[in-house]
Amino acid sequence: MTATGTYAPRPGAAPLPRMIAAQAVLETKMLLRNGEQLLLTVVIPTLLLVLFSTVDIVDTGEGRAVDFLAPGILALAVMSTAFTGQAIATGFERRYGVLKRLAASPLPRWGLMTAKSLSVLVTEILQVLLVTVIALALGWSPRGNPVSVFLLLVLGTAAFSGLGLLMAGTLKAEATLAAANLVFLLLLIGGGVVVPLDTFPDAAQGVLGLLPISALSEGLRDVLQHGAGVPWGSLAVLAGWAVAGLAAAGKFFRWE
Repeated sequence: MTATGTYAPRPGAAPLPRMIAAQAVLETKMLLRNGEQLLLTVVIPTLLLVLFSTVDIVDTGEGRAVDFLAPGILALAVMSTAFTGQAIATGFERRYGVLKRLAASPLPRWGLMTAKSLSVLVTEILQVLLVTVIALALGWSPRGNPVSVFLLLVLGTAAFSGLGLLMAGTLKAEATLAAANLVFLLLLIGGGVVVPLDTFPDAAQGVLGLLPISALSEGLRDVLQHGAGVPWGSLAVLAGWAVAGLAAAGKFFRWE
């Protein structure tokens, strides 16, 4: 204590950027220590990439299977973290009162959501690096503009994050767990990740093509496999889902 009767160092909340960074680090550590999350974010995408690239199970068209599969697995990695993993983790945090207590801390609610988003981005960077290394080892030859890939991944993350937070903030934790895993499986099968969309009936292709996972996987495939420029159609679909999902999550999310 100083002569004037104040404490040194002076007590009080840390600067906002430091609080957000600390919360983001904590969120990332919790996610990476969760066995179920690692199964979704690391094990399943890796196994699918290796299995379908080395065993002739699905007809992926002309060229090497890995050239078709790698973009789809990158899209799956984004969905597994930004949607499935985030929805389940946030849903149980809401159930056990963690979000309610964090909302009463000096960290504002928007700061908490920012920290969660940063945690998702860090995890996705690790996923993209892992999938890329494995795909290259399997003979993948990516092409296209990296900026287009970056835009697709960012908009895909925003779209899936909005949907994940909307689900976690409106459903009970058990319902979120079941629904998030069910959606993950359905979109894995019907979202153009490992099964080409042109294998489905024509009427179904139009509907499936509007899904965020289809837009992301097909957009990445257009760029990385076919060397296309900016996939404006896929970006528009993802932007629409991002705006709708984040707006709905912001309006209907319940903290208790």
